[in-house]
Amino acid sequence: MSEYLPILLIFTLASAYGIWYQASRGKVKAKRRRADVNPLDASDFGSDFGSRATFIQFSSAFCTPCRATRALLSDITADLNDVKHIEVDAEKNLELVRKLDIRSTPTTLVLDSDGVEIGRAIGAPKRDEILATIDALK
Repeated sequence: MSEYLPILLIFTLASAYGIWYQASRGKVKAKRRRADVNPLDASDFGSDFGSRATFIQFSSAFCTPCRATRALLSDITADLNDVKHIEVDAEKNLELVRKLDIRSTPTTLVLDSDGVEIGRAIGAPKRDEILATIDALK
């Protein structure tokens, strides 16, 4: 029986990590607004920001969740004139990736009308999370 204990322990730890990982991906985590935070500049992204919100998605070429995130954000923002979606190729913009501490793709930054990051979703976000974030900015 004691020879199965290490296997059981590894299985338990791996399962706990898997549950945590799945639960933490795709959620928009709000950031507290601080006075000392510099807003991002639209010229770094090659496009103007939305008047209410901007979703900046960092993607890579061979990332399947990135394609799903692109389709979701494009679909949601297509009907909204005051919300924009900007996709950034993480591999071609490494300096920007380092500056913004992007650690995996897809990562989506949520910016307010001033260009200040107010939230971040690591992994493919869920539709209801994105819609709730937009509704909170009214």
